[in-house]
Amino acid sequence: MAKTVSVVSEKYLLDALDRIARNPFGYSVLCVNVSKLKPKNRHPQFVKIFAKLFDSVVGTTKGTLYVLSNGDFVILGKNITHEVVEEAVNKLKYGLSSDPVVHSKDSGEFVSICDFPDGFADFYSYIEDLMKNAGQMVVAEESSYKRPVEAGEIENVIAELDNIDIAEMVKRQSVLKIKGAGKFEVLFQEFFVAVKDLAPQLGENLDLVANRWLFLYLTQTLDKKTISAFKTADLRKWPAKISINLNLSSVFSKEFVTFAKEFLRPGQQVIVEVQLMDAFNNLALYFEAKEILRRGGHKLLIDALSPSALKMLNISRLDPDMIKIFWEPLLEFDADNQELKTAIERVGRENVVLAKCDSDKALKWGVSYGITSCQGPYIDTLEAALIRS
Repeated sequence: MAKTVSVVSEKYLLDALDRIARNPFGYSVLCVNVSKLKPKNRHPQFVKIFAKLFDSVVGTTKGTLYVLSNGDFVILGKNITHEVVEEAVNKLKYGLSSDPVVHSKDSGEFVSICDFPDGFADFYSYIEDLMKNAGQMVVAEESSYKRPVEAGEIENVIAELDNIDIAEMVKRQSVLKIKGAGKFEVLFQEFFVAVKDLAPQLGENLDLVANRWLFLYLTQTLDKKTISAFKTADLRKWPAKISINLNLSSVFSKEFVTFAKEFLRPGQQVIVEVQLMDAFNNLALYFEAKEILRRGGHKLLIDALSPSALKMLNISRLDPDMIKIFWEPLLEFDADNQELKTAIERVGRENVVLAKCDSDKALKWGVSYGITSCQGPYIDTLEAALIRS
C-alpha cells in the first residue's frame, strides 16, 4: 500500500499563476519554509496556527494562502513587502526560539519573498518540480511503510513480549515542583515503557498503533508485564510518590492489586495516569477505579490534555486528583487566557502538571497560570544540574 501525497494546493497555485502569467507585475509570493523546521515543530496543527498568524498579510495584500504538500505554505498576493510580514514573522520567531532554522544568519532560509515578474519563471518551475517530487516520494517511502498490525497477528505480537526483558525498558522521568527562585523538589517520578522502543523488537514494519482496538488489547497486556517487572526492582530506592501509565481496566488486574498490596513500602503512593478518552469510553469504570485508588491512598491523574480540551470540557466534573497539560511552543502567544485560568482553578492549580516542557519559556508560561509542577526534557536538564550541585 503506497502512501498518498496530496498536491491539490500545488494544482490550484499553478492555475492562479497561469491566470496572472500575462501580467504578473505587482504580484509577489511569500514563502514560509515550514519543512525546514525540526520535526516536532512541523505538526499539522502547528502549520495551521502558523498560517493563522499571516491572516493580516492575506488581507492586506488581497492574497491567497496555499499549504503545499511538503508542509510549506505560500501567499500569492500584491505588493508583499518585508514591512507587511514583519509582525507575523516576529511572532513566529518568538514562538519557535529553539529552532535554529528560524534564527539562521540567512533569514531567507525560513521566510522569503519572491517578486514578480523577475522570479515568476523560477517559482513556477519550483511548484511544478514539487508536484513531480511528491510522486517520487511515494515510491521512495514504500520501502519504509509500516503496515497496521492485523487481528490475526496480535496474539503472536503479544507472545513476543515474553521474550523481551520489560524491566530493562522501563524509563523514569521526574515531575519537579518549583519552590522558589532556582529551588525545586521532586514531586513524583513517572515510570513507563515507550511503545516506540518496544516496536522494533516486535517486528519490522509493523504499525502497532494504527488499529486503536488492537493497540488497546496490546497495552493491556503490556500494563500487566510492566507492573510485574516492577516487583524485581528495589522499591526502597524509589521516591515516596511514583506514577505509572495504565489503562483503566488494569487498575482491577491481579497484577496491579498484588503490586499495590504487597510490594509498595508503607506510605508509598501510586499516581495512575489514564487517558481522557479511556475515561469517557467507560465512565462507570473510571469512577470505580478512582474510588478504589483513593481507598488505597493512591491517586488518579488524567494525562495528555491540551489547553483547548481543558477549556472546552469541564474536567472538574470527573473529579481527578491531578491532570497533565501538554506544553506546545505556540502557547506563549496565549499568555493571559481567562477561560483557561478558570478551567485550571476548577481543578486546582496545585493539581496541574505542565508536561513536555522544552524551555524556560514553558516554565514561565506555566507560572503565569499558577502551575508550579513541571515535566519534560528541560526539567530533566534542571534535575541533572541540581543533582550535580
